[in-house]
Order: sequence, then C-alpha cells, then structure tokens
Amino acid sequence: MRNRHLLKPIAAVTGALALAAGLTGCGGSSAASSDEKTVTVYSADGLKGEKGDGWYDKVFKDFEAKTGIKVKYVEGGSGEMVQRAVREKSNTQADVIVTLPPFIQQAGSKGLLQKYEPAGSDKVNGADKSTDGTWTSVVNNYFGFIKNKKELPGDTPRTWEDLLDGKYRGKLQYSTPGVAGDGTAVVIKAMHDFGGKEPAMAYLKKLQANNVGPSSSTSKLAPKVDKGEILVANGDVQMNFAQSKSAPNLGIWFPAGPGGKRTTFALPYAAGLVDKAPHTENGKKLLDFMLTEGAQKDVSSVGGGFPARTDVKPTDANAIELTRIIDGVEIFEPDWADIDKNLKDYVEAWKTATGS
Repeated sequence: MRNRHLLKPIAAVTGALALAAGLTGCGGSSAASSDEKTVTVYSADGLKGEKGDGWYDKVFKDFEAKTGIKVKYVEGGSGEMVQRAVREKSNTQADVIVTLPPFIQQAGSKGLLQKYEPAGSDKVNGADKSTDGTWTSVVNNYFGFIKNKKELPGDTPRTWEDLLDGKYRGKLQYSTPGVAGDGTAVVIKAMHDFGGKEPAMAYLKKLQANNVGPSSSTSKLAPKVDKGEILVANGDVQMNFAQSKSAPNLGIWFPAGPGGKRTTFALPYAAGLVDKAPHTENGKKLLDFMLTEGAQKDVSSVGGGFPARTDVKPTDANAIELTRIIDGVEIFEPDWADIDKNLKDYVEAWKTATGS
C-alpha cells in the first residue's frame, strides 16, 4: 500500500488535501480539547490517491465540507501505525486508527481502542467487525499478487511453485512480514495453502533464492513491476487496481497452492476509535461518515475497493471489473485470533527461514 514505511502528515484544507509541515500535537484528554475542529487519523496506506484522487481524499473533503472538522492524516505501515500509537499512550495523538488485519486485532489487544459502533456498522458483515465493538471495516479488500503482464502474459505464473523457477531470480520481491500488512499476508496465505507453519516456511526458504530482499513499502513495488525492474510482487486488489490506472503493465493474480486452487482472503481496512483520543467526538463523527451510503458508494468508483456495507451494491465500471478479478478464486477466512496471539512467533519463524 502506498508508502507504508513513511509517516507522512497530511492536513485536509478547504476544497483539497495538502501536505502539512508537521502533525500538530493534540495531547491531553478528549474533554480538554473536544472543541477543536480537527480529527487525527493514523492509517495504513492505500486509500489516499497519489494525485489527490483517492477514496480518503474525497471522503475527507466531503467530511470537512459537512462538519467543518479538518482531518490531519498520518500514513505508514499497519504495524508501524500500531507501534506509534503504543509509544504515544501517555500522550495520545490519534483519534482514529485504520489498519489491515491482524494489526487492528493487535491494536485491540494492546488496549489502544475504545468501544464505538459507528452508524451503519450494523450493515457490515459480522466477520468484518469486532465482537466487542472496538473496530469495523470501512473498505473491504483482498490480498493478491501482481505481475508484469507484458513480460508474463496469460496464465504465467500460476502457482507458488512456478515462482521457484530460476527466471525469477532477482525479479521477485515482497514486503516485510510484521511491518507491512500485505507482507504479513504473504505468510498467512502460504501457511493456509501449504497446510501449516512448517511447510510454509520450508517453501519461503526456497523462494528466498529469487527474492530481491525486504521492502517496508508494498506500494513501491508496483511501479517496479510495471517498469519490468521486477516481474512479480505482492500487493492487494484495491491498491493494485487503483495503481493499474496509471501502470498499464500491472496484472493482478492469486498463486495456487499444491492443491491447484487459487486462493485469497479478505484484507479489509478496519477502523477503530483510539482510547483516550484527544478529539473523541470528532473521531466518532468521522467513523460514522465513512460508513454512510454515499461514502460507501464511492469505495469502488473512486477508491477501487469493495464496500464494507453489505447493503451497498455498486454497479459502476470499477465494481464490475473488481468482481471479475476475484471470480473463481477461493476465499478462505484466517483464524485471526490465532494470528494475533502468535504473530510474533510466525514473523520470527519467517526471519529464521529466510535469514532476514
């Protein structure tokens, strides 16, 4: 997702989003600063357009126009956003945090979230929100891989095994598990497809011979694939679909496991209200706004993603193409409780297997 390793403060201004010189600290209790017309969002990248044309760009602009509340935005990897919020627990800066699984669950287990069920969250599938009311998905998404379809036309590659071929040596790269949400997803999908941690790590050890090396930013891999600098990388459907509009050589695909089935799993952008947020009421208003029918209808047409609300069924050209992309792909549901509990162990196993 876009520049997941960077922490880029971005402030919403009337009519547009612009780079800010820095994030203004909003420490203290929500009661002490509830009258401030700002809300601070810590988010994984992927929903803000590089040219100001992403879902966040439109939602934040519309939200400010309606409420007068300016959005201050900080972007980074899912794991980085959680770690930053943990470091700031004694002086909370963020009001809303948006990350991919399993990091939203990690945020909950670290006590970073307070209970709040936004208006419209009753229309979100039960698997896409927490049972304790601390987070809910605002944009649905799926994990995937990308390839340079000019250099690799048709159904090539198709399987995990195909990626071990010598022609991919130095031409394959995936983002770092434990840092980037999509990088962690590589481990999750491999464990599912190969039937457990040990066989997955044995495969990833072999794959390391072709791997360029770690990358804390998933989104930076797409331009490299489009240019042919590398041929294959990881990503996710929403981000890569949006990127493909200006990167014509990007092709989205889903590696098949030993059983021959192409698989993926939901990797939604999940949002929660930060505990002891400096602008709690403003955070609630933004979460409510993200789940309005209008904002959800823009998820596909503007953001290239899938609505979180099950009652919003877009029919725009993007929605039709997105449905085609995942057609015939088996969607499995990871055991997020297990992954949250054992994430550190899985990341350490990956480091040992790959020598990273």
